[in-house]
Amino acid sequence: MDDEVIRYKKILEARSADKPIWEKKCLSIEEAAAYSGIGITKLRQLSRQKKCPFVMPLGNQVFIVREKLDRYIKDRDRI
Repeated sequence: MDDEVIRYKKILEARSADKPIWEKKCLSIEEAAAYSGIGITKLRQLSRQKKCPFVMPLGNQVFIVREKLDRYIKDRDRI
């Protein structure tokens, strides 16, 4: 049964890797930078702020919620 779970996990990871950035709900910092045009350093700086509206921390990793990032960018004159 463990082999079956591992195979299924690999299939899910492959599907996620093939999905275009604009269809993903959560992005890595690098993906969010490519998607938004905001630099990686600036996104990391923004994501470290308390109550950042578009960040979803998961353990040691930080994910950017794409729709919330879109709203954040739309509501600002400059970043």
